[in-house]
Formats: sequence, structure tokens, C-alpha cells
Amino acid sequence: MSRRRKSVQREILPDPRYKDVVLAKFVRALMIDGKKNTAEKLIYSSFDRIEKKEKEKSPLDVFKSAIENVQPQIETRSRRVGGATYQVPVEVSPRRKQALAIRWIIDSARKRNENTMIDRLAGELLDASFKRGSSIKKNEDTRKMAEANRAFAHYRW
Repeated sequence: MSRRRKSVQREILPDPRYKDVVLAKFVRALMIDGKKNTAEKLIYSSFDRIEKKEKEKSPLDVFKSAIENVQPQIETRSRRVGGATYQVPVEVSPRRKQALAIRWIIDSARKRNENTMIDRLAGELLDASFKRGSSIKKNEDTRKMAEANRAFAHYRW
């Protein structure tokens, strides 16, 4: 983070099919080596799989609930005080909440055991929307870590 001035937040255009900005951010996070078209195909194909599996809710609703469920409310930050490093619990800003949720869902999807990335992504989004899966576990671990270090909250800055 620059000490001189605030960084300029870029305007992100919504994705072409669903007109959603969060989905466009998800596409950019999933993209490897600048292959945005491939990332979009992966997501839209996994949305088709979600649509087949989940009849009641639309794929975009499943995606939004998955992002909402994975977002952490509190995390720990390292703070050095008098030669000792403490893990200090702090609240997470809305931008960081969203970024962490997207990152955790993609990482968890890449580590799953299904055959194709389409199946992995669809499975992880469905699991996250039903509050299960490894991305939800990551959220719980982060929360537990912050709860355990509540004693160092007075070092917050």
C-alpha cells in the first residue's frame, strides 16, 4: 500500500451474459495466462451444470449465496509489539471480504477430485451455497483463529 496517495479503484465492467460485476471479478480471478475466454467458458459451463443439479434456484443465485457464505467477517493480522509478533483479530473490509471469498472458492475448486474443472467449480459453488465444503472450512478456520486470539484485540491499530 502506497504511503503517498490512495490507490485508484478501477471500474470493472459486468460480465456479458449475466450482467454481474462480482461474476466478472470471479472470471478475472479464475483466468490463467490472460485466457479470459477460456475462464468464461468454464464458468458458464459450470453454471449450466448447476442449473441441471439445482432446479429451484438460478445459477447466479447459487453463485451469490456461495460468495456470501464464504466471506469472512473477521481475520487476524500480524502486529509486532516490543519484539513479539501477535495475531490481532480485525474486521475485514467489504472489498477484501469479496476478494478472499473468490480466492478461497477458486483454490478449493482446483483442489477437488472431479475430472474436469467445470465439475469442480460447479461442485464447489453448490457446496459453498449449502454451507459445506473446503472453502467454508477455510472461513471457519479463519474465524476460529480470530476468536482464539481475542485477547490481543487491544493491539488493534
